Amino acid sequence: MGEFDLIKTYFQTHDDVTDSEHGVVLGVGDDCALLQTAPGQLLAVTTDTMVCGVHFFSDDAPYDLGHKLLAVNLSDLAAMGAAPRWIVLNLALPSVDEVWLAEFAQGLLASAQRFAVRLVGGDTVRGELAFGLTAMGEVPPGMALRRAGARVGDLICVSGVPGEAAAGLAYRQAHRLGKHQPLPEAFAAQALARLQRPEPRVALGLALRGMASSAVDISDGLAQDLGHILAASGGVGHALGACLALADFPSSPLLASLEPSLAWNYQLAGGDDYELLFTLPPGFSHSINALPCDVHVIGRVEAEPGLRVLTPEGSPFVLQRAGHDHFA
Repeated sequence: MGEFDLIKTYFQTHDDVTDSEHGVVLGVGDDCALLQTAPGQLLAVTTDTMVCGVHFFSDDAPYDLGHKLLAVNLSDLAAMGAAPRWIVLNLALPSVDEVWLAEFAQGLLASAQRFAVRLVGGDTVRGELAFGLTAMGEVPPGMALRRAGARVGDLICVSGVPGEAAAGLAYRQAHRLGKHQPLPEAFAAQALARLQRPEPRVALGLALRGMASSAVDISDGLAQDLGHILAASGGVGHALGACLALADFPSSPLLASLEPSLAWNYQLAGGDDYELLFTLPPGFSHSINALPCDVHVIGRVEAEPGLRVLTPEGSPFVLQRAGHDHFA
């Protein structure tokens, strides 16, 4: 199968070429896509790359890879309060495996259909297995959520249950290496699902427009991503600080099955959660229960720079690391 047959077979449908209802003047199959944004909307654009051996394992299920590739990009749009519209896909493949491609495309396009996202272009090349995806969304002027904007006294909030994806990654790595890992087998499927099929919080991002003072998605670790908010919000040369209370963190039977310090490190520095971390002015605290998913207040923004984390007993908790850094 050649490059163009590959695109036509797995990633192009008749509806992709033109779809005026979804702003696609011209989609897959030409040199460029032509897109029409809705009146009075700004275009939000994000991109992510997934490389075999860095972001996923070679024997990961292709359906899961397609799902996750889209999810991590939609998570970025959610963190900006943008409604997802279009995606562009780049694939590097060592060879054409039609069974693998069919499952990958199903994972990607099933999730795209769920969020009313249209694939409008991309590229395929021969090379080591890697994917790149660019996602575009819309947000009204003045309504985008940004990392800058947190203020002293704001509530620090998180969606979902951070840390379960990190437990899934540790489980996956241990089994591949034949090593012991502390996660009970009863929770393995749940942890792997959180790692391999994250849920982008699109509805939450839209609900936070006009409420949240800042937001970021958790990709590299809660503590590290919170640091981005504190640095951006403090102004040039002066970061804000924060105090987090581990007693207020969301938990689950999965995390409770682990030794507490390990679970806390997963929650604070594990990454791969793709939950939303955001700050709310105290006056919006009454609105938390009306948000479209579970949200927990885990701390407050402070004037003193630095991150302080307290155990349930009130003693300081020292992180082993802040989060993931590709070049550290």
